[in-house]
Amino acid sequence: MYDASTVYLVGNSKTNTDNAITTLYKSFYIGFVVEPGSGRIIDVGCASTLRTTDEFVRSIFVGKAMGKDDEELEAEVKRRYHGSSQRAIVVAYKDAAKKLAEIQGRAPS
Repeated sequence: MYDASTVYLVGNSKTNTDNAITTLYKSFYIGFVVEPGSGRIIDVGCASTLRTTDEFVRSIFVGKAMGKDDEELEAEVKRRYHGSSQRAIVVAYKDAAKKLAEIQGRAPS
């Protein structure tokens, strides 16, 4: 399904204690399939209780470049996602971006 050159990165963060995701998973996770050379995000899935949440989060990230579009992505999450996991999405993304920077051998931005 995914090209052999892609990598899978998981970013995690905490959500509010009253969040259904916290009740189910204890943390918030986003998995990213990324082309490591370009940082292009091929696919995304997140720990969510609603299918729409997973699909919406995916629509924000797919096609963007991790490590290059970081500020744009954070602004887009803040502009478009108005759920209790908003901050957790940003933190999980930054955690995954840090892992990609390590793979690429550069300092995270």
